[in-house]
Formats: sequence, structure tokens, C-alpha cells
Amino acid sequence: MNPIMKSPFKLSPRTVIDGKWNHEQYEVVKELGFGANGTVFLTTNSNGSSVAVKLSTQTSSVASEVNVLKALSKVQGSSLGPSLYDVDDWSINGKTIPFYAMEYIEGKDIKGFIQERGTSWILVLTIQLLNDLHQLHELGWVFGDLKPENLIVSTRPPRIRCVDVGGTTQIGRSIKEFTEFYDRGYWGLGSRKAEPSYDLFAVAMVIISLYYGDRFAKKGESIGLLKKKIQGIKELGPYETVLLKSIKGEFQSALEMRSALLNCKAKYQPVHSNPKQSPSSAKNANTMARPIPQRSRYKKRKASKSASFIETILLVAIVTMFYTLYIVGEVLNGSQ
Repeated sequence: MNPIMKSPFKLSPRTVIDGKWNHEQYEVVKELGFGANGTVFLTTNSNGSSVAVKLSTQTSSVASEVNVLKALSKVQGSSLGPSLYDVDDWSINGKTIPFYAMEYIEGKDIKGFIQERGTSWILVLTIQLLNDLHQLHELGWVFGDLKPENLIVSTRPPRIRCVDVGGTTQIGRSIKEFTEFYDRGYWGLGSRKAEPSYDLFAVAMVIISLYYGDRFAKKGESIGLLKKKIQGIKELGPYETVLLKSIKGEFQSALEMRSALLNCKAKYQPVHSNPKQSPSSAKNANTMARPIPQRSRYKKRKASKSASFIETILLVAIVTMFYTLYIVGEVLNGSQ
């Protein structure tokens, strides 16, 4: 929120964070990032494993974020946030600094991943993100500060992960941390009340910013500007209705938006029909739009990776097919 904000903690590599109560030690490798409430460092623990440690300026912030991570851990198979390892205090120079240690998620930031793999992956990753957001909303939380900087794509198979839950807020309260471009209040398109539609607005803005490669300035009437930006990218043509509906706060849940993203392509199918297309394609799209059923604790965790891989492959195939048909149709129309 403040472009001149500085990290509240500056630690040199090899600095040891020594837990006061649990006696775990974490050796600093480098700083990963910082926000309004603290700084995250990549460290190694006593076993030599990579661990992310967040030092905070406020004990209340640590407690809130830890509660979120604990809630996420109850959702078997969810990959929205990192796993929580440790919660403690660090006493140094007469000060007590609260911190927590969590899973270090390796992967590419979503912008770098899209630049490397192509924009066809944006929808695939968005479908995954919306399913995880739905589970978070069902637990009574809103992510809040949803932006590309907080999204990492892990590999094998590609899976979108959120790396900072600092803005996560209980539903019904005021959003406690946000970034202007992805905040509907900044655009004058809604309140900062924590509710599912707040996150869904941010999802639409993340999609748009990924296609443009960066944020853009707010000029004039918000809806008109955002509609123009959407129409400025041909690949967003099939999803214009869904994105505008999300921006206006008209979706009731993340699953509703997820289904709409998959189903809106059906409008283009009759125009750019493919006689060789298998009738199972539409069936697969509808099946993927349904909520993931609950399974037994152990089996679900094992099946999650397999299901995620299959869903990714199917989504890539579907998106590629429809985009190819869309381009062929454009070429044919131009030749006429």
C-alpha cells in the first residue's frame, strides 16, 4: 500500500533465529519479501531443510496468520497456503520478536511462469485458484491481498500456491491488508468488507494484469476502462462476460465463477464447430466445474496430486482447443 515502505527487519545471511520456547534454530539465507506486518526470510533449520520464517512487528498479526494456516491445514488436499511448522519468539538485543516457520514453496512466480509457458496457462491456474479460494471461504476467511506477487506456481504438476496469508481476514470484518490495483474499493466498485466477492474481484484483476504483463493506471470511469482493457486482448474475448460479472461483484461463490469460466466458451462452439470433436469434451468441462468431493483423510491426500495432474492436462487441452478454433474462425472471417 505504501511504495516507500521499508522492511522492518534487516538480517544478514547466516544470522541465526533462535526460538525462545521451542528451541528450534533457523539460519537466514536471504530475505524473500516484506509487507505491512513483517518480513519473510528463507532459512535452513537444524536438519538442513529450507524453511520460510516470518518475523512480525505485532504478536496479534502472528496469531491471526497462524490461525489461518491452521484452518487451511484442516482441508485435506488444499494447496492454497503453506504448511505451518513452528510458532515462537526470538529474543535479541533486549527485544522479543514473534515469528512463525512455515513451508518454503519452491517454484516460479506466476508472472515468470506465464512468460515461460504461455498465456493459455492463465485460465488453467485460475481454475485451480478458484477451487482453493472456495474452500477458504467455506472456512470463514477471505484471502484479501490477492495479487500476482503472492502467487507461486510449483511444478510436478504445475500448481498455484499462495505464499503470504498476511491479508487473510475473517468474513464480515474489514479487509486488513490490500494492494490498490486489486482492491475494489480503490476502483470505487465495492466496499472493503471481507466477503467472497472481494476475492473474486481480485481474481479478475489478476487475470487482466497477467495478460497485460503489469498494472495500469486508473483513468476515468472504472467499469468503462476495465471493459476496454478486457476487449483489448483477443484471448479474453470468450471470458469478457465472466470477468465483468466478477468485477461488478455478481458472483455468489468462487465455484460459481469457476463454472462460468469453463461454460462461457460454449457460446463460441456453434460458430467455430469442429466435426471431429468428441462429444466427451463438453462432458469433461462440466465435470471439472463441479466441487471436488470429500474423501477419506489418507486417500484424499494421495489422490489429490493425481487429480490435480489430470485436471491440469484436461484444462490445457480444452483451453488450447477452443483458442485454436477461435483463431481459425478469426482468420476465416478475415478472408471473407
